[in-house]
Amino acid sequence: MERTTVLITGCSSGIGLGLAARLAADGRFKGKGVTLCPGGADPPRVPQPGWAAASAAERLGVTVAVVSPPVYATMRDLAKGQRLLERLGGCCPDTLEVLQLDVTDLRSVAAAAQRVQEQRLDVLVCNAGVGLMGPLETCSEQAMKTLFEVNLFGAIRTIQAFLPAMKRRRAGRILVSSSIGGLQGLPFNAVYCASKFAVEGLCESLAVVLRPFNIHLTLVECGPVNTSFLTNLRRPDPEGSEMQGLDAETRGLYRRFLQHCQSLFRHTAQEVEDVLQAFLEAMGTPCPPLRRVTTQLFAPLLRLRLTSPDGSAYVQAMHDFVFGGGEAGGDQP
Repeated sequence: MERTTVLITGCSSGIGLGLAARLAADGRFKGKGVTLCPGGADPPRVPQPGWAAASAAERLGVTVAVVSPPVYATMRDLAKGQRLLERLGGCCPDTLEVLQLDVTDLRSVAAAAQRVQEQRLDVLVCNAGVGLMGPLETCSEQAMKTLFEVNLFGAIRTIQAFLPAMKRRRAGRILVSSSIGGLQGLPFNAVYCASKFAVEGLCESLAVVLRPFNIHLTLVECGPVNTSFLTNLRRPDPEGSEMQGLDAETRGLYRRFLQHCQSLFRHTAQEVEDVLQAFLEAMGTPCPPLRRVTTQLFAPLLRLRLTSPDGSAYVQAMHDFVFGGGEAGGDQP
């Protein structure tokens, strides 16, 4: 079986980490490890991960010929790669190489592309992303710029770096981690949804152009998933100083929204393993769809956006879903 080579961004946690571990253990992604070649001798097979090759060679006093693995797990901070190794039992298999890639840094993206250029990259997974939650008035300009640098421009930079080689081969797949928040507006997620709406427009437009090149692009649109994403995203404390200048009614709505989020994640959030199936299907299906929604939780609201094009029915329904029927009250003690 011919192996498939994959590069994934955002592998330090969550979906990216889970996907990298799953693919590295998959037989279809069997790699050849690292060959350590003493001068003039037939090269013995010594499985070593690409990122450990230099130190292994130094210890053994040999030259190194690296046969690149089929799964490249990338992350901004390589110190966080330990989490991935722990998932794999504490050692890096010969099917995996961890690379530094910061999607907000053009030089970092170019360096990763240079490292992979000798390989036939079959699948690019743009998974790096950050969140930003809270009343719009509390979102600083820097926080909003950072969000777009990662979620939108980071995806653009990454695709730009690897797309030309796919076009030359007239083959490839691009998977982009999107969100239900790219299909519908979510309260107190205005800037995050704006970034994901932009990603949706980017990918839909690009998919049309890529069709003659036999390059398939799929948006994997997740709802609530049990990862550290919600914990790590930037959001104001409802009792913090950032909220003190806001009107009482908005503060009350925000508190109710946070309670709704906690309940939603507690009772309906998907596990990472369930979401990974959508990525694996997009990699293996002959003709993958442009969009793959991983949960049906918001399906009625999504349909409402289509059946009521002016948007008013959706706005009312989403308000009722999050805050309950009727008008929301003011600040609560």
